[in-house]
Amino acid sequence: MIQSIHLKKLVQSPRNVRKSSDVLADLQLRADIAARGLLQNLVVRKAKRGKFEVEAGGRRLAQLQALVEEGTLPKNHEVTCLVIEGEESEVREASLAENFQRLAMNPADEAQAFAAIIEAGASTEDVARRFGLTVRFVEGRLRLAGLAPCVFEALAEGAITLDMAKAYGAISDIDRQAHVYAELQDAWYQVTPDTIRRMVLDATVRGSDPRAVLVGRDAYLAAGGRIERELFDDEASESWIDVALLEDLAQKAMDDAAKKVAEEHGLAWVRPTLGNYVSHDLVEGLNRLPCEPAPLTEEEARELSDLEADYDRTAAILEDEDSDESEIAKAEEELVSIDRAMRDLNDRPPVLADELKSEAGAFLVLSRNGEPALVPQFYTEVEVIDADDGAVEPVDAGADTKRKSGALSQRLLDELAMQRRDILAIHLANDPALALDFMVFTLADADGHDWRAKKASTLVGSVASGPVAGFEAKDAPASAALAEFAASLDESWRSGETDVERFERFRALSDEARSAWLGHVVSRTLVASLACEGDRSAPLHEILGSLLEIETAHWWRPTAANFFDRVAKARTLEALDAAGGPELVSRYAGSKKAELASAAERIFSGNFIGEADVKTRAEAWVPEFMRFGSPEEPVEDEAADPADDEVAHEIAEQAA
Repeated sequence: MIQSIHLKKLVQSPRNVRKSSDVLADLQLRADIAARGLLQNLVVRKAKRGKFEVEAGGRRLAQLQALVEEGTLPKNHEVTCLVIEGEESEVREASLAENFQRLAMNPADEAQAFAAIIEAGASTEDVARRFGLTVRFVEGRLRLAGLAPCVFEALAEGAITLDMAKAYGAISDIDRQAHVYAELQDAWYQVTPDTIRRMVLDATVRGSDPRAVLVGRDAYLAAGGRIERELFDDEASESWIDVALLEDLAQKAMDDAAKKVAEEHGLAWVRPTLGNYVSHDLVEGLNRLPCEPAPLTEEEARELSDLEADYDRTAAILEDEDSDESEIAKAEEELVSIDRAMRDLNDRPPVLADELKSEAGAFLVLSRNGEPALVPQFYTEVEVIDADDGAVEPVDAGADTKRKSGALSQRLLDELAMQRRDILAIHLANDPALALDFMVFTLADADGHDWRAKKASTLVGSVASGPVAGFEAKDAPASAALAEFAASLDESWRSGETDVERFERFRALSDEARSAWLGHVVSRTLVASLACEGDRSAPLHEILGSLLEIETAHWWRPTAANFFDRVAKARTLEALDAAGGPELVSRYAGSKKAELASAAERIFSGNFIGEADVKTRAEAWVPEFMRFGSPEEPVEDEAADPADDEVAHEIAEQAA
């Protein structure tokens, strides 16, 4: 029952479940009641001597009483209440439900509401006073309303936190906000407010960046782009500030180039990407089309025949025991030159059949030197159906030659099959060249193997899955190099319709091409590891790294995004100490973590002014657990300081 009750008859109920409050929130509530009155009824229960105990709404009651004491409300002020009845347990549940079943407004909703009030004619100070808030709080919410639409929508949906939204609001450039937001959608690392703030405020592109080379300095400046140069910078090392503008110009340039390439090659489509390789997400849902190398012209065939004759003639000099050292040395040089010329003739890009071009497409990547490059692999959005639908058809070789197995038991047939397999196995074991070809082919062909077809071997070499699902360090030099290596493989053998045809074509590849496939199928089986104890340890990797003399610093550099933003400040200062000693540490010891991470990224990339030996140590520094070395000879610092293992674990946990 709804009833108006004099304020002086209302008292706090001992059953009210809310026992604590917040001074600032209470002041905000008081200001709101003074401005708009009580918007939500109190829930009360009849008590002795004409009193009513407030079961739900104790904070509102306290602020109404405070307003009476201040003189804002009259002493005979009446309050609209909901009067309830029931046992004490039922009343206590009602009090809990009234306080518990609440949903705070999303910051995005608050921002839109404040903005609407301001648009209606109220000032920021008016809104702050009427809601009991500070002017700064209201201004902060209004800044949220001015975020890029994609960022604001993410805040409204809960995809980003309020602190992340504030980080985007560090600048008013919504194009820059949107650019950073889009860039972080594919981030494999943990995105923090500091990461966002650093990217929107400090992110720049060097003049040597492929995107900058593609667009050109003059075009970028003509479009309003800004460039900053330090004392010793040249056009390659200068900083291009307006990354969003540069990305837009680069994308338009790639779009134009893609249209021209599609017309030149007669393709249905060519999709551009600003990356230097075609990532998995770009080809998802597409079907690769078979294509073969372009045939040799008559002139090229004659040239190849002449080269083969020259090769045989020159090789004979090496085999001749009477050849002197000068003749042998000259013959070796000629063989190298002849072999290179033969490879140039044989290494021909794949050519797509004309009848397939109307539905075929390819990808245009941005090479490291800033030039658009068509990847010689073709795809279609149409499902590729083989002429062979997978059904097994009997082979009728005539009544005289037709094999009859019905008279034999299944057990005998199985035993014979196993013995026949062993006969083949012993021969294959004694032909290592053929065995190597078969191994590499089997592993490589597993990518597109028809699951319905009978397997000729149990040999497998599946791609090792990493500990972080979906992680792909696209910008890392090693990842990019692996992608480029895979893209350079000769896949002409895949055009064979059956595994027999594909195997024969694979064997026809050059030694260099088959060796490349060998490296590819083996390297892709490596698991993720770190040079530390625990689950990530793989001692064999340390042996491999030692044999290969791997210098991690040439392939991986610590940045704010992949390291410094995600470790303790003390760890970053230790790294600075290793590079420049106490003097370098003292310069940044008082910096905030985000500023320190940004500075460390510049220092360890060598992009700073300093002494030559400090810069050399900075460019060579990597965490110990990222290095490769003999497991029998652990680095003393790493063995003495278990913190490296903790950092390795921390990075793995955060990345996951």
